[in-house]
Amino acid sequence: MSIDEILENFALLDDWEDRYRYVIELGKELDSLAESDRTSQNKVRGCASQVWLSTHIDSTQQPPHLTFSGDSDAHIVRGLVAIAIAIFNDKRPAEILDTDAGVVFERLGLSQHLTAQRSNGLRALVDRIKLDAVALQATA
Repeated sequence: MSIDEILENFALLDDWEDRYRYVIELGKELDSLAESDRTSQNKVRGCASQVWLSTHIDSTQQPPHLTFSGDSDAHIVRGLVAIAIAIFNDKRPAEILDTDAGVVFERLGLSQHLTAQRSNGLRALVDRIKLDAVALQATA
């Protein structure tokens, strides 16, 4: 699902209970992460829940694009992973670095409705995505 679709669906939901349920539903729709990707290298540091992010380089596109898959052991966090992937998936490193996820999270109202721990974890996930983009840009 694209981030634009997520933003549109969020706008249709009136209260935060419905929005939380929708975030959990997004997590349920997230493709399963392969067991082989549940490594310490793919574990996102700074999250209270367990979160894994696997980054793949699509070299068939020029310049290469990054694609992501992820998972968490917590339902709501899995939904937040799905939102972060929708923001950054299948983009060039420069696009990823130019994208301000905070603006999207603000539009979704997440910054006001997440605990400090979850907000910090979401920031750690975005930082990890951006670090992967920097690493690919440095090798190009």
